Amino acid sequence: MTHDHPAHGPIDPFAAVPDAPSFALTSADIEDGEPLPAEVYASGAGGQNRSPQLSWSGFPSETRSFAVTCFDPDAPTGSGFWHWAVANIPAEVTSLPSGAGSSGAEGQLPEGALTLPNELREPAFTGAAPPEGTGVHHYWFVVHALNVAHVDVEPQSTPAVLGFTMRDAVIGRAVIVATGAFDAAG
Repeated sequence: MTHDHPAHGPIDPFAAVPDAPSFALTSADIEDGEPLPAEVYASGAGGQNRSPQLSWSGFPSETRSFAVTCFDPDAPTGSGFWHWAVANIPAEVTSLPSGAGSSGAEGQLPEGALTLPNELREPAFTGAAPPEGTGVHHYWFVVHALNVAHVDVEPQSTPAVLGFTMRDAVIGRAVIVATGAFDAAG
């Protein structure tokens, strides 16, 4: 399934993975197709490195756990930039509060949830910081519904390894794509 987000840039990071039905994802902090608020930017870019609040519903009844990821396919790296990846969120959990991805915020994540290291090798959310001259970036916040209760990944695994490991277990996907750009004032 190619996500129909023509305003969200030319790169669909899920074009090469198996199709999955969509379900609802909402946020008190971010909106699909809209700019990220300042607090979701990295501290070095004028923000607070605060992960947004997320709530989801309408996922398949067979869901046994969730994973949450944030990816910027527009990062000038040749491989994108993983901002956040959390696996093994129990099926009864249907929201995360603002800041749940912050370093030291383990109490805001459900018991058993595993935060993998982001591109900075920190097991936390890292905010947006698009480099000058790289245009508008698209931040894919995704909740993946899985038909397994636990994804067996090492705590130091990369988000890409998580994606590969959970690939055949994904039975639904909810997406918000927010935008961000370099701010000289940041």
